[in-house]
Amino acid sequence: MGKRRSEADQQVAELLRTAKEAIGLSVAFLSRMDGTVQHLQVVDSSIPLLFPEGARLKQETTFCQAILDGRLPAVIPDVRKHPAAMALPAAKFPRLRSYVSVPVTLSDGTLYGTFCAAGLTTDTGLTLRDKALLGVLASAAAVIIEPGVVEQERRDEITERLVPVLDGRGPVVLLQPIVDLPTGRRVGAEALSRFPAEWGMAPDVVFEQAHSVDLGHRLELLALERAADHLDAVDGYVAMNVSPQTLLTPGFTELLERLPLPRVLLELSEHDQVEDYDALRAVLAGPRAAGMRLAIDDVGAGFSSLRHIVLCAPDVIKLDRSIVDGVSTDPVLSTLVGALVEFAHGNGTLVVAEGVETAQDVEALRGLHVDLAQGWFFGRPGLAADLAPVGLAAVEHAADGFSEDDEQPIAS
Repeated sequence: MGKRRSEADQQVAELLRTAKEAIGLSVAFLSRMDGTVQHLQVVDSSIPLLFPEGARLKQETTFCQAILDGRLPAVIPDVRKHPAAMALPAAKFPRLRSYVSVPVTLSDGTLYGTFCAAGLTTDTGLTLRDKALLGVLASAAAVIIEPGVVEQERRDEITERLVPVLDGRGPVVLLQPIVDLPTGRRVGAEALSRFPAEWGMAPDVVFEQAHSVDLGHRLELLALERAADHLDAVDGYVAMNVSPQTLLTPGFTELLERLPLPRVLLELSEHDQVEDYDALRAVLAGPRAAGMRLAIDDVGAGFSSLRHIVLCAPDVIKLDRSIVDGVSTDPVLSTLVGALVEFAHGNGTLVVAEGVETAQDVEALRGLHVDLAQGWFFGRPGLAADLAPVGLAAVEHAADGFSEDDEQPIAS
């Protein structure tokens, strides 16, 4: 049984059937021309063994290429009357004797391939009207296939960009200090991935793109490996980010088995959906019993975090910067943060504020009894050697005029 057609290819097949029946030839097909090979992408044939869907032909030896080059006319009622056609392989097998072909052109003018009909007998009734019909059907086929072409180009671009990172050591991972808010003393650090600056993309966008081309698990696991490298270089705990999907992979389980779990804070993003909480809890049960702590990240940025919190019973919740930045001057934010703190403390859960940039917000968060904080006020992401030892005050950096959104990714 052949490869199952996509929905787009099935729609094209219906156009081909219309062409074959209207013109009265043995076969109609859509081909994709990649510059060297003609691919018979979709075929509607009365004799499928002679015209198998998926066949690959040397492009320069095909009728279609000869027509595109102008060496043959678009409509050929009798192949035998054209020496250039008779010299081509298809004139000998499968002994084509009539042919009509039109180009398939995408909206930007790019040639995709050809829309053709062919017969094993001559057909003196073939005319330019048949070419015109094929042209209309080819235009309809172009509209159908273009979204898939665009999507494949997107996937190819992302894959090409990611492969050097994946074949290397993965993303650059920097550390940002996490401090005890009442004292400002460092207790841990979050590992943050950074990608080449010329990409111009935030890390979460890169990971999202990687997952969209089935490379997300591999990229996340490499990022976790690089984060784990810092456990030997710094004291305190290291917070590591993972998506629920990657958490359920065997590679993640194998990685955890190699780590000093009491020094790991695993962060699940609020943005990522969890399809199976039972499976997630089962994977985390052993590591949490061995001392690993669980955090729900980005709390306040959406609505799914409350479900994560209720069903995962985390040790830590991390307040998203969107509800932290400006908390000192916004009573709505202050009320929301206060409610989340009360909720968390009522369940024995610590609260970390992310994106802290001003002394005023630090004081407001202290007044709301937030436990821990991180942000440019306490230190930007940097090398492990730049971190203050645990128990010492983190180096304060003036953040006036900056926001974390202004930070450029670090080139690997």
